[in-house]
Amino acid sequence: MKDIEINGIKETIVERSDYPIEECKNILGNEVTAILGYGPQGRGQGLNMRDQGFKVVLGLRKGRSWDKALADGWLEGETLFETEEAAQRGTILQYLLSDAGQIAAWPVVKASLNEGDALYFSHGFGIVFHQDTSIIPPENVDVILVAPKGSGLTVRTHFQAGRGINASFAIHQDYTGRARERCISTAFAIGSGHLFETTFENEVHSDLTGERCVLMGLLQGAFLAQYEVLREHGHSPSEAYNETIEEALQSLYPLVAEKGMDWMYANCSTTAQRGALDWAPRFRDVIKPVVEKCYQSVLKGTEAKISINSNSQNDYREKLEKELEEVSSQEMWQAGKVLRKLRPENL
Repeated sequence: MKDIEINGIKETIVERSDYPIEECKNILGNEVTAILGYGPQGRGQGLNMRDQGFKVVLGLRKGRSWDKALADGWLEGETLFETEEAAQRGTILQYLLSDAGQIAAWPVVKASLNEGDALYFSHGFGIVFHQDTSIIPPENVDVILVAPKGSGLTVRTHFQAGRGINASFAIHQDYTGRARERCISTAFAIGSGHLFETTFENEVHSDLTGERCVLMGLLQGAFLAQYEVLREHGHSPSEAYNETIEEALQSLYPLVAEKGMDWMYANCSTTAQRGALDWAPRFRDVIKPVVEKCYQSVLKGTEAKISINSNSQNDYREKLEKELEEVSSQEMWQAGKVLRKLRPENL
């Protein structure tokens, strides 16, 4: 365990050395983990557990995901089953379907839970917004969460590179008295690095806010705003893209990730330094009320309702494809498709 303190707030972090993989195997013993779903998280977590020698089976409907699983070496009738059979075989059910998929499959999964089983999530959505999802676990099972701080693709690639990816973990229900050790052992089995304790509520509120703000929504909005202003003032598509996105992603953001924005401020030109210091508070003043409005919408369950209602429409996929096409066809991202090919490593 590692104790950290940030601005007077103390936290205890769980490290890999606290739970070596062999100890995790001993803790889980004869448990069978059933991975339900083979999206990015299901695939990444499942393959990592399999590669580390844990007892894991995969539960899917037959279709594209099933074919992908076969290509990844899962064996039909041995480690690959349809959802209901895999859920019945598992003692830890990793419920890694999409939020909409979890709602649809819940009656089958609930019926498969036995006393003492563990129901595992990587996102608190279904539990926290149970009034809308109807996902209410029985009282005689453990309910746990491990939320990697990255996509399932990163969970896999970091593991393959010999690195871990940090994750949050939470205990919602501890029926067996072993929920914590089951949760932590599974977290390291899927390839986590350091573990930060949270609650289902805090995880989902921060996650939904982040997705809508700096991780994706705000980021796309900010990129597009600057790109459009530059183009409207006569800058070429390549110049607008390079100054808005390419320099950010290829140069500045990696340095910020490694050393922090404070280091970036101290190690740029004086002109950039002065401008960033002057304009950052103005952007904060404009953006913070929007982020607060977004957080309140998450907190009140409005965002959950919007997502559930949208995803349950018969023409959801058709409408989504149209929205995604609108983003893809923006000149900014069309420029990106051309200019990314000109990066030195692609020549």
